Amino acid sequence: MLRVSASHPLRQLAFVLAALVLLAGCSTTSVLSPAVDPLESDKYASVVIDANSGRILFESASNEPRHPASLTKMMTLYLLFEAMDAGLLDRYSQIPISAEAASRPPSKLGLKPGQSIDVQTAILALCVKSANDVAAAVAEYLGGSEEQFAAMMTVKARQLGMHSTTFRNASGLPDSDQITTAHDMAVLAVALRTHFPHQYHNFANRSFEYGGKTIRGHNHLLSREGVNGIKTGYIRASGFNVATSAARGGRRIIAIVMGGESAKERDGHMEELIEHYLPRAAIVR
Repeated sequence: MLRVSASHPLRQLAFVLAALVLLAGCSTTSVLSPAVDPLESDKYASVVIDANSGRILFESASNEPRHPASLTKMMTLYLLFEAMDAGLLDRYSQIPISAEAASRPPSKLGLKPGQSIDVQTAILALCVKSANDVAAAVAEYLGGSEEQFAAMMTVKARQLGMHSTTFRNASGLPDSDQITTAHDMAVLAVALRTHFPHQYHNFANRSFEYGGKTIRGHNHLLSREGVNGIKTGYIRASGFNVATSAARGGRRIIAIVMGGESAKERDGHMEELIEHYLPRAAIVR
């Protein structure tokens, strides 16, 4: 039996996840008095969490139902990373592209039925390009069908403490029943870094090479000081969403913004949250 001391990093990370699960049912406002005004949108929701302690530094409508859009792909990647760690596939394994997957609307790589894509390129396509055709292909490969994979995603969400999240597809494409909360997305973002630190660097990529072309991403926050991930998303029903990890000087936060009216507004608001709340996070060296 593995024994983990109270000071062991795994114990500390487990504490952070446990704190997030306990806070998921909390309806109180931020622990610190809010100094950043929420966005004026009925789609808006946000939360900032000290990733070292699990403390909520700021929240607004963080437990209200929202559409995840392409933040959904964080769970698609979670299950892909889990399958890799279980030895079911590796970074060189080939994922076939079905006609159904190829038919997904943009954003996409434009893969054709009968093609295949290696796992590492699929990871980059999901992290950087947010490719819907690749998300569907991964779902079919791991789940047999995208519908079955979505059920697997929802089961995993419950295991992680994401009690307000239901997935219906692997991409985040519009579905009225695909629902989450800002807090649940923060739980997922923390879980990705906690359980797959060896994969987390993929979320920091701003571009990758494929088919002789440079594929550039949508996450312009990655150019900001200290930002090291993780994912953007947009559909009309959700507005502009982003999950962000930022770290400086031993401090680290996970922040979620949902429902921006534009990518510029969303990113500007996230920058405000980072600048105000990251200096208030606990230091772990």
